[in-house]
Amino acid sequence: MSRLLVIGCGGVAQVAIQKCCQNSEVFTEMCLASRTVSKCDALKEKLEKQGTPVKITTATVNADDVNEIIALIKDYKPDAVLNVALPYQDLVIMDACLECKVDYIDTANYEPEDIDEPVWRAAYEKRCKEKGFTAYFDYSYQWEYMDKFKEAGITGLLGTGFDPGVTSVFVAYAKKHYFDEIHTVDILDCNGGDHGYAFATNFNPEINLREVSANGSYWEDGHWVETKPMEIKREYDFPQVGQKDMYLLHHEEIEALGKNFPEIKRIRFFMTFGQSYLDHMRCLEDVGMLSTSPINFEGKEIVPIQFLKALLPDPASLGPRTVGKTNIGCIFRGIKDGKEKTLYIYNVCDHQECYKELGSQAISYTTGVPAMIGTALVLSGKWKKPGVYTTDEFDPDPYMEMLNEYGLPWVVDENPILVD
Repeated sequence: MSRLLVIGCGGVAQVAIQKCCQNSEVFTEMCLASRTVSKCDALKEKLEKQGTPVKITTATVNADDVNEIIALIKDYKPDAVLNVALPYQDLVIMDACLECKVDYIDTANYEPEDIDEPVWRAAYEKRCKEKGFTAYFDYSYQWEYMDKFKEAGITGLLGTGFDPGVTSVFVAYAKKHYFDEIHTVDILDCNGGDHGYAFATNFNPEINLREVSANGSYWEDGHWVETKPMEIKREYDFPQVGQKDMYLLHHEEIEALGKNFPEIKRIRFFMTFGQSYLDHMRCLEDVGMLSTSPINFEGKEIVPIQFLKALLPDPASLGPRTVGKTNIGCIFRGIKDGKEKTLYIYNVCDHQECYKELGSQAISYTTGVPAMIGTALVLSGKWKKPGVYTTDEFDPDPYMEMLNEYGLPWVVDENPILVD
């Protein structure tokens, strides 16, 4: 028996909410809150017509305003808050949860909306020098809440999407069941889907384009190695998807895994992109459309990447036209019983099957399902521990079981093709 407050009602949120309704033994009541409450009302109506036993209410909230969130939490009195809004809003929602002493769960780590703000910029440049990577997102801001969450007796579960989230659980599961030591991890994210547009992003365009156009980096021998954007390219033959080009990116789970598994000598993250996508992105970057710095246009201040977001298709609308499959997983090398061992744990997800079930494409599905799973484990007490943690810091077994149960079955290949 639990009450959950969900903040956000985009593509990922709508999957997570519908999956919560499939798990009504844990989730008995939900409040769906967003700046655009009409989205929440429409989803509530859809779920009630389907006969969900979960009691659903809706609310308007500005996730940039800590006082609004605090007021909503105090009014609704949830057992936990699931943040499926924007990463920009993580710290504000964490502050509200801390004030109200309620558990917090999210799917992606904090990054600032304004990367030119002087105070943040100074701290960022200091971190770049100290740590050796220049990505705008990192866990340091949220890890600073560790002692505060411990003192409040509440759990903060960070990054329970697929990557980060499931991929980190795959690492913990591999270590628990297959390896004495893990030496290398390659995280591979392949979207073999086709939505038919000349150019579109599969999740929030601001976050997606900023991530892809940034420098890459990987963890090796206890330090970061940074690369130019798209500098390192590999080809890989993905099960059920086929041969794809993939590129090394910086990704947040590398930071947490490097800290929590110091034995791992190298951790890399690769994502697949087609040439058309890269050509469009480079053109947009060249003309300044990926900039987050405001400009004055006809007397109004606009942010170029936010204007671009308004022009691009809404990722939540891609479901009915996207065909193909995703393949996301981890390839491991290490030692078991004194012998070298390799392993590949992965999930394959079909875009059209996701749409038939929930009206979503697979990118939202593969993030929204783990968001529900992580929240359920916190609420059920299986992953309840005061402090702030990533998904690799808990027992992986119940999470892995729920992936199979709720639509993301995984495969273990003990003789995989390795990435050079």
